[in-house]
Amino acid sequence: MNIGNQKLRIEELLNINEHLDEMSGLLVKVVNEGASIGFLSPMLQSTSEEYWRSALNPHVVLYVAWMDDVIAGTVQLHLCSKQNGTNRAEIVKMMVNPEFRQKGIAKKLMQTAEKRAKEEGRTLLILDTVEGAPSNHLYASLGFIQGGRIPDYAASPYGELEATIIYYKKI
Repeated sequence: MNIGNQKLRIEELLNINEHLDEMSGLLVKVVNEGASIGFLSPMLQSTSEEYWRSALNPHVVLYVAWMDDVIAGTVQLHLCSKQNGTNRAEIVKMMVNPEFRQKGIAKKLMQTAEKRAKEEGRTLLILDTVEGAPSNHLYASLGFIQGGRIPDYAASPYGELEATIIYYKKI
């Protein structure tokens, strides 16, 4: 897929080591610019590296969006391994570099994760996002349904408690 003069490609990343610096830089950048994805700002490079070193396991599928040779975004698909949950997967840590937003990258990452979930025999996708975030529009446009709202669910990157919206989609 081409966006302007740049070529977008999505690929599964099986090993983080080769891309640790760039992946860590992306996470630091999006958190420090206000993304509510589980970390507080200011985020340190070392905290990000620690996260990425432990992110992959047999139940996590990590997709990376490349714009030419630059990591433009990532998303994770967590395949539930509980005996009573093998029908579901969770979308986690969806992030796009602010320099590449509004170009359809997030949508393409989400579609790729959904396709993989189907291939894995999953029939239900779940995710959560902070109330009022632009990502709510994306998830709704992709057919996700609000399952509920939890007040004061998590601290924003700046330490203020915020509500989260739980979404689901039958696939």
